[in-house]
Amino acid sequence: MNLQLKKHWRIWLLVVFVLISTVALFGPLGDDAADEPTGDAAPEIEGEQQGDEMEAAQPDGDPDGEQPVGQVNGDVATASQITNLQFGLELSGGTQVRAPFIGMTVSNLEFGPDEQGDIEQTLQDELDLGTGDVRADAEDGTVEVFQDEYVGGIERSDFAAAMQEAGYSVDTGDVGMGVTGDTRDGVEDVLNDRLRERGLGGGSAAQVSAPGQQFMVVEVPGADRETVVDLIGERGQVEIWALFPGDDGDYETRSLLDQDDLADIGQARQDDGYYVPIRLDEQAGPRFGQAMRDHGFDQDGGVRCNYDLSRSLEENLDDEPGRCLMTVLDGEVVFAAGVNPNLSSSFASGAFDDDPSYRTTTTSFEDARDLEINMRAGALRTELDIDNRGTSFFLLPSLAERFKALSLVTGAAAIFAVAVMVFFRYRKPEVAAPMLLTAGSEVYILLGFAAAVGLPLDLSHIAGFIAVIGTGVDDLVIIADEIMQQGDVSTSKVFESRFKKAFWVIGAAAATTILAMSPLAVLSLGDLQGFAIITIVGVLIGVLITRPAYGDILRILVLEDD
Repeated sequence: MNLQLKKHWRIWLLVVFVLISTVALFGPLGDDAADEPTGDAAPEIEGEQQGDEMEAAQPDGDPDGEQPVGQVNGDVATASQITNLQFGLELSGGTQVRAPFIGMTVSNLEFGPDEQGDIEQTLQDELDLGTGDVRADAEDGTVEVFQDEYVGGIERSDFAAAMQEAGYSVDTGDVGMGVTGDTRDGVEDVLNDRLRERGLGGGSAAQVSAPGQQFMVVEVPGADRETVVDLIGERGQVEIWALFPGDDGDYETRSLLDQDDLADIGQARQDDGYYVPIRLDEQAGPRFGQAMRDHGFDQDGGVRCNYDLSRSLEENLDDEPGRCLMTVLDGEVVFAAGVNPNLSSSFASGAFDDDPSYRTTTTSFEDARDLEINMRAGALRTELDIDNRGTSFFLLPSLAERFKALSLVTGAAAIFAVAVMVFFRYRKPEVAAPMLLTAGSEVYILLGFAAAVGLPLDLSHIAGFIAVIGTGVDDLVIIADEIMQQGDVSTSKVFESRFKKAFWVIGAAAATTILAMSPLAVLSLGDLQGFAIITIVGVLIGVLITRPAYGDILRILVLEDD
Protein backbone atom coordinates (compact mmCIF):
# COMPACT_ATOMS: atom_id res chain seq x y z
CA MET A 1 0.00 0.00 0.00
CA ASN A 2 1.82 3.09 -1.26
CA LEU A 3 0.29 6.38 -0.11
CA GLN A 4 1.86 8.72 -2.66
CA LEU A 5 1.40 12.35 -1.67
CA LYS A 6 0.21 13.58 -5.06
CA LYS A 7 -1.95 10.58 -5.89
CA HIS A 8 -3.66 10.27 -2.50
CA TRP A 9 -3.67 13.90 -1.42
CA ARG A 10 -7.21 13.58 -0.02
CA ILE A 11 -6.02 11.13 2.63
CA TRP A 12 -3.13 13.40 3.54
CA LEU A 13 -5.52 16.34 3.74
CA LEU A 14 -7.57 14.36 6.28
CA VAL A 15 -4.41 13.62 8.25
CA VAL A 16 -3.46 17.31 8.27
CA PHE A 17 -6.88 18.33 9.60
CA VAL A 18 -6.72 15.65 12.28
CA LEU A 19 -3.34 17.03 13.39
CA ILE A 20 -4.67 20.59 13.38
CA SER A 21 -7.64 19.48 15.46
CA THR A 22 -5.27 17.78 17.91
CA VAL A 23 -3.41 21.05 18.39
CA ALA A 24 -6.70 22.92 18.83
CA LEU A 25 -7.94 20.40 21.39
CA PHE A 26 -4.78 19.89 23.44
CA GLY A 27 -2.32 22.64 22.54
CA PRO A 28 -2.03 26.12 24.10
CA LEU A 29 -4.32 28.54 22.29
CA GLY A 30 -3.11 31.70 24.05
CA ASP A 31 -6.46 32.53 25.65
CA ASP A 32 -5.43 31.97 29.26
CA ALA A 33 -4.45 35.56 29.69
CA ALA A 34 -8.04 36.61 29.19
CA ASP A 35 -9.05 34.88 32.40
CA GLU A 36 -6.92 37.12 34.60
CA PRO A 37 -6.30 40.86 34.57
CA THR A 38 -2.51 40.44 34.56
CA GLY A 39 0.31 40.66 32.09
CA ASP A 40 0.29 42.91 29.07
CA ALA A 41 -3.49 43.04 28.72
CA ALA A 42 -3.58 46.23 30.77
CA PRO A 43 -0.12 47.86 30.85
CA GLU A 44 0.66 50.50 33.39
CA ILE A 45 0.57 53.99 31.98
CA GLU A 46 4.03 55.46 31.52
CA GLY A 47 4.99 59.13 31.69
CA GLU A 48 5.91 61.92 34.04
CA GLN A 49 2.50 61.99 35.67
CA GLN A 50 2.54 58.33 36.64
CA GLY A 51 3.04 59.13 40.28
CA ASP A 52 0.49 61.93 40.40
CA GLU A 53 -2.82 60.80 41.81
CA MET A 54 -5.93 62.02 43.50
CA GLU A 55 -5.48 62.25 47.25
CA ALA A 56 -7.33 59.68 49.37
CA ALA A 57 -7.15 58.34 52.88
CA GLN A 58 -5.51 54.93 53.14
CA PRO A 59 -8.14 52.32 54.19
CA ASP A 60 -7.50 50.68 57.53
CA GLY A 61 -7.00 46.96 58.02
CA ASP A 62 -5.98 44.17 55.73
CA PRO A 63 -7.20 44.87 52.20
CA ASP A 64 -10.01 42.65 51.11
CA GLY A 65 -10.21 41.33 47.58
CA GLU A 66 -6.60 40.98 46.47
CA GLN A 67 -7.74 38.47 43.89
CA PRO A 68 -9.73 39.70 40.90
CA VAL A 69 -13.43 39.31 41.45
CA GLY A 70 -15.50 37.26 39.07
CA GLN A 71 -13.49 34.05 39.14
CA VAL A 72 -16.47 31.98 40.17
CA ASN A 73 -15.99 28.36 41.16
CA GLY A 74 -12.35 28.27 40.24
CA ASP A 75 -11.45 28.69 36.62
CA VAL A 76 -14.92 28.03 35.26
CA ALA A 77 -15.36 25.20 32.80
CA THR A 78 -12.06 25.32 30.88
CA ALA A 79 -8.87 25.28 32.95
CA SER A 80 -9.85 22.13 34.83
CA GLN A 81 -10.35 20.23 31.58
CA ILE A 82 -7.68 18.18 29.84
CA THR A 83 -8.75 19.62 26.49
CA ASN A 84 -9.40 23.17 25.32
CA LEU A 85 -13.10 22.45 24.94
CA GLN A 86 -15.43 24.87 26.67
CA PHE A 87 -18.77 23.80 28.07
CA GLY A 88 -21.86 25.93 28.20
CA LEU A 89 -24.45 26.30 30.89
CA GLU A 90 -26.13 22.92 30.44
CA LEU A 91 -22.89 20.96 30.74
CA SER A 92 -21.09 22.95 33.44
CA GLY A 93 -23.83 24.58 35.53
CA GLY A 94 -24.32 28.28 36.03
CA THR A 95 -26.83 31.04 35.46
CA GLN A 96 -28.93 32.20 32.54
CA VAL A 97 -30.64 35.59 32.57
CA ARG A 98 -33.21 36.47 29.91
CA ALA A 99 -34.61 40.00 29.85
CA PRO A 100 -36.03 42.55 27.39
CA PHE A 101 -34.44 45.90 26.64
CA ILE A 102 -35.72 48.95 28.47
CA GLY A 103 -36.90 51.66 26.09
CA MET A 104 -39.35 52.93 23.51
CA THR A 105 -38.76 53.94 19.91
CA VAL A 106 -40.36 56.10 17.24
CA SER A 107 -39.24 55.24 13.69
CA ASN A 108 -39.62 56.53 10.14
CA LEU A 109 -38.98 60.15 11.05
CA GLU A 110 -37.26 62.70 8.84
CA PHE A 111 -34.82 65.15 10.40
CA GLY A 112 -31.27 66.29 9.82
CA PRO A 113 -28.15 65.85 11.97
CA ASP A 114 -28.39 69.46 13.11
CA GLU A 115 -31.85 68.75 14.57
CA GLN A 116 -30.79 65.78 16.70
CA GLY A 117 -29.66 67.93 19.61
CA ASP A 118 -32.90 69.95 19.66
CA ILE A 119 -35.04 66.78 19.69
CA GLU A 120 -33.01 65.25 22.50
CA GLN A 121 -33.13 68.44 24.58
CA THR A 122 -36.90 68.77 24.15
CA LEU A 123 -37.49 65.17 25.25
CA GLN A 124 -35.16 65.60 28.23
CA ASP A 125 -37.09 68.66 29.34
CA GLU A 126 -40.57 67.22 28.71
CA LEU A 127 -39.94 63.80 30.23
CA ASP A 128 -37.44 64.89 32.90
CA LEU A 129 -34.71 62.60 31.55
CA GLY A 130 -30.92 62.74 31.64
CA THR A 131 -28.68 63.20 28.63
CA GLY A 132 -27.98 59.47 28.38
CA ASP A 133 -31.68 58.52 28.37
CA VAL A 134 -32.53 59.97 24.95
CA ARG A 135 -31.03 59.27 21.54
CA ALA A 136 -32.01 60.70 18.17
CA ASP A 137 -30.45 59.24 15.01
CA ALA A 138 -30.95 61.25 11.83
CA GLU A 139 -29.41 58.56 9.61
CA ASP A 140 -31.95 55.92 10.66
CA GLY A 141 -34.79 58.37 11.35
CA THR A 142 -35.34 57.04 14.87
CA VAL A 143 -35.76 58.54 18.32
CA GLU A 144 -35.35 56.41 21.45
CA VAL A 145 -35.91 56.96 25.13
CA PHE A 146 -34.30 54.44 27.46
CA GLN A 147 -37.11 54.33 29.98
CA ASP A 148 -40.63 52.94 29.69
CA GLU A 149 -43.78 52.19 31.67
CA TYR A 150 -42.01 49.39 33.56
CA VAL A 151 -38.85 51.34 34.41
CA GLY A 152 -39.22 55.07 34.87
CA GLY A 153 -43.00 55.20 34.59
CA ILE A 154 -43.03 56.87 31.17
CA GLU A 155 -46.05 55.83 29.11
CA ARG A 156 -46.14 55.67 25.34
CA SER A 157 -48.60 58.55 25.38
CA ASP A 158 -46.03 60.64 27.29
CA PHE A 159 -43.41 59.90 24.65
CA ALA A 160 -45.82 60.79 21.85
CA ALA A 161 -46.77 64.07 23.56
CA ALA A 162 -43.10 64.98 23.99
CA MET A 163 -42.46 64.31 20.30
CA GLN A 164 -45.36 66.58 19.44
CA GLU A 165 -43.74 69.31 21.54
CA ALA A 166 -40.60 68.76 19.46
CA GLY A 167 -42.65 69.47 16.34
CA TYR A 168 -43.40 65.98 15.01
CA SER A 169 -46.78 64.45 14.35
CA VAL A 170 -46.54 61.32 16.50
CA ASP A 171 -49.38 59.53 18.25
CA THR A 172 -49.36 56.70 20.75
CA GLY A 173 -49.70 54.04 18.07
CA ASP A 174 -46.42 55.18 16.48
CA VAL A 175 -44.45 54.42 19.65
CA GLY A 176 -43.01 50.92 19.78
CA MET A 177 -41.78 49.14 22.86
CA GLY A 178 -38.11 48.22 22.71
CA VAL A 179 -35.03 49.80 21.14
CA THR A 180 -33.39 49.88 17.72
CA GLY A 181 -31.19 47.15 16.30
CA ASP A 182 -28.14 49.40 16.58
CA THR A 183 -28.74 49.85 20.30
CA ARG A 184 -29.29 46.12 20.81
CA ASP A 185 -26.08 45.30 18.98
CA GLY A 186 -24.18 47.80 21.10
CA VAL A 187 -25.56 46.31 24.33
CA GLU A 188 -24.61 42.82 23.18
CA ASP A 189 -21.03 43.92 22.41
CA VAL A 190 -20.61 45.68 25.76
CA LEU A 191 -21.97 42.73 27.75
CA ASN A 192 -19.63 40.31 25.98
CA ASP A 193 -16.73 42.68 26.67
CA ARG A 194 -17.68 42.77 30.35
CA LEU A 195 -17.79 38.98 30.53
CA ARG A 196 -14.41 38.74 28.85
CA GLU A 197 -12.84 41.41 31.07
CA ARG A 198 -14.21 39.72 34.17
CA GLY A 199 -12.64 36.42 33.10
CA LEU A 200 -15.89 34.45 33.12
CA GLY A 201 -14.88 31.64 30.76
CA GLY A 202 -17.63 30.42 28.42
CA GLY A 203 -19.98 33.30 29.28
CA SER A 204 -21.91 34.83 26.41
CA ALA A 205 -24.58 37.40 25.65
CA ALA A 206 -26.80 37.03 22.59
CA GLN A 207 -30.06 38.43 21.26
CA VAL A 208 -33.09 36.21 20.79
CA SER A 209 -36.38 37.01 19.12
CA ALA A 210 -39.91 36.50 20.33
CA PRO A 211 -43.17 37.65 18.74
CA GLY A 212 -43.18 41.44 19.04
CA GLN A 213 -40.16 41.71 21.32
CA GLN A 214 -36.41 41.26 21.47
CA PHE A 215 -34.61 39.73 24.44
CA MET A 216 -31.03 39.49 25.57
CA VAL A 217 -29.95 36.11 26.92
CA VAL A 218 -26.82 36.07 29.07
CA GLU A 219 -25.37 32.70 30.05
CA VAL A 220 -22.45 32.40 32.45
CA PRO A 221 -21.25 28.89 33.33
CA GLY A 222 -20.20 28.41 36.94
CA ALA A 223 -21.59 31.73 38.20
CA ASP A 224 -24.50 32.34 40.55
CA ARG A 225 -27.37 34.72 39.79
CA GLU A 226 -26.14 37.53 42.03
CA THR A 227 -22.78 37.65 40.27
CA VAL A 228 -24.37 37.76 36.82
CA VAL A 229 -26.98 40.38 37.69
CA ASP A 230 -24.34 42.58 39.34
CA LEU A 231 -22.31 42.44 36.14
CA ILE A 232 -25.06 43.07 33.58
CA GLY A 233 -27.74 44.87 35.58
CA GLU A 234 -26.26 48.38 35.44
CA ARG A 235 -25.43 50.61 32.52
CA GLY A 236 -21.86 51.14 33.76
CA GLN A 237 -21.59 54.80 32.73
CA VAL A 238 -18.38 56.13 34.32
CA GLU A 239 -17.88 59.87 34.52
CA ILE A 240 -15.42 62.21 36.21
CA TRP A 241 -17.11 65.21 37.81
CA ALA A 242 -15.66 68.35 39.29
CA LEU A 243 -17.21 69.76 42.47
CA PHE A 244 -16.22 73.35 43.22
CA PRO A 245 -17.58 76.64 44.65
CA GLY A 246 -19.09 78.92 42.02
CA ASP A 247 -18.75 82.65 41.68
CA ASP A 248 -21.80 83.21 43.90
CA GLY A 249 -20.46 80.92 46.62
CA ASP A 250 -22.83 78.05 45.86
CA TYR A 251 -21.26 74.71 45.00
CA GLU A 252 -21.53 73.45 41.45
CA THR A 253 -20.82 70.15 39.67
CA ARG A 254 -19.56 69.64 36.13
CA SER A 255 -19.23 66.40 34.18
CA LEU A 256 -15.77 66.57 32.61
CA LEU A 257 -14.91 63.08 31.32
CA ASP A 258 -16.56 59.80 30.31
CA GLN A 259 -15.36 56.54 28.72
CA ASP A 260 -15.10 58.11 25.28
CA ASP A 261 -12.38 60.45 26.54
CA LEU A 262 -10.05 57.64 27.64
CA ALA A 263 -7.17 56.58 25.40
CA ASP A 264 -5.58 53.97 27.70
CA ILE A 265 -6.85 52.21 30.80
CA GLY A 266 -4.40 50.52 33.11
CA GLN A 267 -4.89 47.51 35.33
CA ALA A 268 -6.67 47.94 38.66
CA ARG A 269 -3.93 48.10 41.28
CA GLN A 270 -3.34 47.86 44.98
CA ASP A 271 -0.23 49.87 45.78
CA ASP A 272 -0.41 52.67 48.33
CA GLY A 273 -4.17 52.66 47.84
CA TYR A 274 -6.54 51.26 45.25
CA TYR A 275 -6.61 52.91 41.84
CA VAL A 276 -6.91 52.60 38.07
CA PRO A 277 -4.28 54.46 36.01
CA ILE A 278 -5.73 56.14 32.94
CA ARG A 279 -4.54 58.29 30.08
CA LEU A 280 -6.83 60.73 28.30
CA ASP A 281 -6.91 61.13 24.54
CA GLU A 282 -5.40 64.07 22.69
CA GLN A 283 -8.59 66.12 22.69
CA ALA A 284 -9.73 65.36 26.23
CA GLY A 285 -6.35 66.02 27.90
CA PRO A 286 -6.09 69.77 27.17
CA ARG A 287 -9.83 70.19 27.77
CA PHE A 288 -9.62 68.55 31.17
CA GLY A 289 -6.50 70.52 32.09
CA GLN A 290 -8.19 73.80 31.17
CA ALA A 291 -11.26 72.84 33.23
CA MET A 292 -8.99 72.20 36.22
CA ARG A 293 -7.52 75.68 35.86
CA ASP A 294 -10.92 77.28 35.38
CA HIS A 295 -12.37 75.62 38.48
CA GLY A 296 -9.42 76.26 40.79
CA PHE A 297 -7.78 72.81 40.92
CA ASP A 298 -4.35 74.29 40.04
CA GLN A 299 -3.58 75.79 43.46
CA ASP A 300 -0.13 75.59 45.04
CA GLY A 301 0.04 72.82 47.60
CA GLY A 302 -2.82 70.85 46.08
CA VAL A 303 -6.56 70.84 46.72
CA ARG A 304 -8.34 69.36 49.71
CA CYS A 305 -11.67 67.54 49.57
CA ASN A 306 -13.94 66.74 52.53
CA TYR A 307 -16.61 64.76 50.70
CA ASP A 308 -18.40 62.10 52.79
CA LEU A 309 -19.39 59.10 50.64
CA SER A 310 -21.87 57.93 53.28
CA ARG A 311 -24.00 61.01 52.64
CA SER A 312 -25.83 62.23 49.55
CA LEU A 313 -24.49 64.86 47.18
CA GLU A 314 -27.01 67.42 48.43
CA GLU A 315 -26.03 66.79 52.06
CA ASN A 316 -22.35 67.22 51.22
CA LEU A 317 -23.01 70.51 49.45
CA ASP A 318 -24.48 71.92 52.66
CA ASP A 319 -21.20 71.26 54.51
CA GLU A 320 -18.88 72.98 52.00
CA PRO A 321 -16.80 69.95 50.97
CA GLY A 322 -14.13 71.98 49.15
CA ARG A 323 -12.94 71.15 45.66
CA CYS A 324 -13.31 67.50 44.68
CA LEU A 325 -12.79 65.31 41.65
CA MET A 326 -15.51 62.68 41.83
CA THR A 327 -15.82 59.31 40.14
CA VAL A 328 -19.49 58.81 39.26
CA LEU A 329 -20.90 55.42 38.25
CA ASP A 330 -24.42 55.48 36.82
CA GLY A 331 -25.11 58.80 38.52
CA GLU A 332 -23.84 57.68 41.95
CA VAL A 333 -20.70 59.16 43.46
CA VAL A 334 -18.44 56.19 44.26
CA PHE A 335 -15.32 58.16 45.13
CA ALA A 336 -14.32 61.77 45.76
CA ALA A 337 -10.88 63.16 46.43
CA GLY A 338 -8.75 66.25 46.25
CA VAL A 339 -5.66 66.73 44.10
CA ASN A 340 -2.12 66.28 45.40
CA PRO A 341 0.51 69.04 44.94
CA ASN A 342 2.31 67.39 42.03
CA LEU A 343 -0.84 66.98 39.97
CA SER A 344 -2.13 70.48 40.77
CA SER A 345 1.20 72.00 39.73
CA SER A 346 1.03 70.07 36.43
CA PHE A 347 -2.41 71.59 35.86
CA ALA A 348 -1.05 75.06 36.56
CA SER A 349 2.00 74.73 34.31
CA GLY A 350 0.12 73.04 31.48
CA ALA A 351 2.34 69.93 31.66
CA PHE A 352 -0.76 67.79 32.17
CA ASP A 353 -2.10 68.90 28.77
CA ASP A 354 0.91 67.28 27.07
CA ASP A 355 0.90 64.12 29.19
CA PRO A 356 -2.68 63.66 30.45
CA SER A 357 -2.19 60.68 32.80
CA TYR A 358 -3.37 60.24 36.36
CA ARG A 359 -4.92 57.74 38.74
CA THR A 360 -8.61 57.33 39.49
CA THR A 361 -8.60 56.19 43.11
CA THR A 362 -11.21 54.06 44.90
CA THR A 363 -11.77 52.76 48.43
CA SER A 364 -11.27 49.02 47.67
CA PHE A 365 -9.70 46.77 45.09
CA GLU A 366 -13.12 45.40 44.15
CA ASP A 367 -14.35 48.92 43.33
CA ALA A 368 -11.19 49.58 41.33
CA ARG A 369 -11.68 46.37 39.37
CA ASP A 370 -15.34 47.19 38.67
CA LEU A 371 -14.28 50.65 37.55
CA GLU A 372 -11.66 49.22 35.21
CA ILE A 373 -14.14 46.77 33.67
CA ASN A 374 -16.75 49.48 33.07
CA MET A 375 -14.14 51.81 31.57
CA ARG A 376 -12.84 49.13 29.23
CA ALA A 377 -16.17 47.65 28.16
CA GLY A 378 -17.98 50.97 27.92
CA ALA A 379 -21.47 51.85 29.08
CA LEU A 380 -24.68 50.17 28.05
CA ARG A 381 -26.82 52.49 26.00
CA THR A 382 -29.81 51.03 27.79
CA GLU A 383 -30.39 48.51 30.57
CA LEU A 384 -32.13 45.15 30.65
CA ASP A 385 -35.41 44.89 32.56
CA ILE A 386 -34.33 42.02 34.78
CA ASP A 387 -36.56 42.80 37.78
CA ASN A 388 -39.94 43.30 36.09
CA ARG A 389 -39.97 41.22 32.92
CA GLY A 390 -36.79 39.18 33.13
CA THR A 391 -36.40 35.52 33.95
CA SER A 392 -33.42 33.60 35.25
CA PHE A 393 -32.47 30.14 36.36
CA PHE A 394 -29.48 28.56 38.02
CA LEU A 395 -28.29 25.02 37.21
CA LEU A 396 -26.25 23.25 39.86
CA PRO A 397 -22.79 22.26 38.58
CA SER A 398 -23.26 18.78 40.08
CA LEU A 399 -26.38 18.24 37.96
CA ALA A 400 -24.61 19.57 34.87
CA GLU A 401 -21.81 17.05 35.41
CA ARG A 402 -24.43 14.31 35.19
CA PHE A 403 -25.62 15.76 31.86
CA LYS A 404 -22.03 15.73 30.63
CA ALA A 405 -21.57 12.06 31.53
CA LEU A 406 -24.92 11.12 29.98
CA SER A 407 -23.99 13.00 26.80
CA LEU A 408 -20.77 11.01 26.56
CA VAL A 409 -22.66 7.76 27.07
CA THR A 410 -25.21 8.77 24.41
CA GLY A 411 -22.48 9.53 21.89
CA ALA A 412 -20.71 6.25 22.63
CA ALA A 413 -23.99 4.34 22.25
CA ALA A 414 -24.63 6.00 18.90
CA ILE A 415 -21.18 5.05 17.63
CA PHE A 416 -21.55 1.48 18.89
CA ALA A 417 -24.96 1.09 17.23
CA VAL A 418 -23.61 2.39 13.95
CA ALA A 419 -20.59 0.08 14.18
CA VAL A 420 -22.79 -2.98 14.73
CA MET A 421 -25.03 -2.15 11.76
CA VAL A 422 -22.10 -1.45 9.45
CA PHE A 423 -20.32 -4.69 10.26
CA PHE A 424 -23.62 -6.60 10.01
CA ARG A 425 -24.25 -5.16 6.55
CA TYR A 426 -20.84 -5.61 4.92
CA ARG A 427 -19.22 -8.38 6.96
CA LYS A 428 -15.91 -7.14 5.56
CA PRO A 429 -13.64 -5.46 8.10
CA GLU A 430 -11.55 -3.91 5.31
CA VAL A 431 -14.65 -1.94 4.20
CA ALA A 432 -16.38 -1.28 7.51
CA ALA A 433 -13.36 -0.41 9.68
CA PRO A 434 -12.16 2.49 7.47
CA MET A 435 -15.75 3.70 7.32
CA LEU A 436 -16.00 3.96 11.11
CA LEU A 437 -12.50 5.42 11.37
CA THR A 438 -13.34 8.10 8.81
CA ALA A 439 -16.62 8.93 10.56
CA GLY A 440 -14.78 9.17 13.88
CA SER A 441 -12.19 11.52 12.37
CA GLU A 442 -15.04 13.74 11.18
CA VAL A 443 -16.33 14.11 14.75
CA TYR A 444 -12.76 14.67 15.98
CA ILE A 445 -12.21 17.50 13.48
CA LEU A 446 -15.54 18.99 14.49
CA LEU A 447 -14.44 18.94 18.14
CA GLY A 448 -11.24 20.68 17.10
CA PHE A 449 -13.29 23.34 15.37
CA ALA A 450 -15.33 23.89 18.55
CA ALA A 451 -12.15 24.22 20.61
CA ALA A 452 -10.49 26.57 18.11
CA VAL A 453 -13.40 29.03 17.98
CA GLY A 454 -14.15 28.75 21.71
CA LEU A 455 -17.67 27.44 21.16
CA PRO A 456 -19.24 26.58 24.55
CA LEU A 457 -20.80 23.16 24.03
CA ASP A 458 -24.36 22.59 25.27
CA LEU A 459 -26.87 19.80 24.83
CA SER A 460 -27.99 21.28 21.50
CA HIS A 461 -24.44 20.95 20.19
CA ILE A 462 -24.25 17.36 21.42
CA ALA A 463 -27.42 16.65 19.45
CA GLY A 464 -25.70 18.15 16.42
CA PHE A 465 -22.71 15.87 16.90
CA ILE A 466 -24.97 12.82 17.00
CA ALA A 467 -26.73 14.01 13.85
CA VAL A 468 -23.34 14.42 12.15
CA ILE A 469 -22.40 10.84 13.10
CA GLY A 470 -25.61 9.53 11.55
CA THR A 471 -25.47 11.55 8.33
CA GLY A 472 -21.74 10.94 7.96
CA VAL A 473 -21.99 7.16 8.13
CA ASP A 474 -25.06 7.30 5.88
CA ASP A 475 -23.01 9.06 3.19
CA LEU A 476 -20.15 6.58 3.57
CA VAL A 477 -22.62 3.72 3.15
CA ILE A 478 -23.83 5.32 -0.09
CA ILE A 479 -20.24 5.42 -1.35
CA ALA A 480 -19.53 1.84 -0.33
CA ASP A 481 -22.81 0.52 -1.79
CA GLU A 482 -22.36 2.31 -5.09
CA ILE A 483 -18.85 0.93 -5.50
CA MET A 484 -19.15 -2.53 -3.97
CA GLN A 485 -22.70 -3.56 -4.92
CA GLN A 486 -22.46 -2.89 -8.66
CA GLY A 487 -20.13 -5.76 -9.54
CA ASP A 488 -16.38 -6.15 -9.55
CA VAL A 489 -14.19 -3.08 -9.74
CA SER A 490 -11.37 -3.96 -12.07
CA THR A 491 -9.94 -0.59 -13.12
CA SER A 492 -9.47 2.90 -11.76
CA LYS A 493 -11.78 4.24 -14.44
CA VAL A 494 -14.67 2.07 -13.21
CA PHE A 495 -13.99 3.02 -9.61
CA GLU A 496 -13.84 6.74 -10.44
CA SER A 497 -17.11 6.59 -12.37
CA ARG A 498 -18.96 4.91 -9.51
CA PHE A 499 -17.42 7.20 -6.88
CA LYS A 500 -18.43 10.34 -8.79
CA LYS A 501 -21.97 9.04 -9.12
CA ALA A 502 -22.17 8.44 -5.35
CA PHE A 503 -20.54 11.78 -4.57
CA TRP A 504 -23.12 13.67 -6.62
CA VAL A 505 -25.86 12.12 -4.47
CA ILE A 506 -23.96 13.04 -1.29
CA GLY A 507 -23.30 16.58 -2.49
CA ALA A 508 -26.95 17.16 -3.33
CA ALA A 509 -28.03 15.88 0.10
CA ALA A 510 -25.40 18.09 1.79
CA ALA A 511 -26.57 21.17 -0.09
CA THR A 512 -30.17 20.45 0.93
CA THR A 513 -29.16 20.06 4.57
CA ILE A 514 -27.17 23.30 4.57
CA LEU A 515 -30.01 25.25 2.96
CA ALA A 516 -32.52 23.85 5.44
CA MET A 517 -30.31 24.61 8.45
CA SER A 518 -29.10 28.06 7.37
CA PRO A 519 -32.12 30.01 8.68
CA LEU A 520 -31.76 28.30 12.07
CA ALA A 521 -28.04 29.15 12.17
CA VAL A 522 -28.58 32.81 11.30
CA LEU A 523 -31.67 33.61 13.33
CA SER A 524 -31.38 34.01 17.10
CA LEU A 525 -33.44 30.99 18.08
CA GLY A 526 -31.54 29.79 21.14
CA ASP A 527 -30.70 26.09 21.22
CA LEU A 528 -31.80 25.54 17.63
CA GLN A 529 -29.02 27.84 16.49
CA GLY A 530 -26.33 25.72 18.17
CA PHE A 531 -27.73 22.53 16.66
CA ALA A 532 -27.81 24.09 13.19
CA ILE A 533 -24.25 25.45 13.37
CA ILE A 534 -22.75 22.10 14.38
CA THR A 535 -24.76 20.27 11.72
CA ILE A 536 -23.72 22.66 8.94
CA VAL A 537 -20.04 22.62 9.89
CA GLY A 538 -20.14 18.83 10.18
CA VAL A 539 -21.68 18.47 6.73
CA LEU A 540 -19.04 20.78 5.22
CA ILE A 541 -16.21 18.83 6.87
CA GLY A 542 -17.70 15.61 5.53
CA VAL A 543 -18.17 16.78 1.94
CA LEU A 544 -14.86 18.62 1.65
CA ILE A 545 -12.54 16.38 3.70
CA THR A 546 -13.73 13.02 5.04
CA ARG A 547 -15.90 11.69 2.17
CA PRO A 548 -13.18 12.21 -0.48
CA ALA A 549 -10.59 10.69 1.88
CA TYR A 550 -12.77 7.60 2.38
CA GLY A 551 -13.05 7.28 -1.39
CA ASP A 552 -9.25 7.18 -1.69
CA ILE A 553 -9.01 4.65 1.15
CA LEU A 554 -11.60 2.44 -0.53
CA ARG A 555 -9.75 2.77 -3.85
CA ILE A 556 -6.58 1.45 -2.22
CA LEU A 557 -8.44 -1.47 -0.63
CA VAL A 558 -10.42 -2.43 -3.75
CA LEU A 559 -7.70 -1.87 -6.33
CA GLU A 560 -4.80 -3.49 -4.55
CA ASP A 561 -2.55 -3.21 -7.56
CA ASP A 562 -3.47 0.43 -8.20
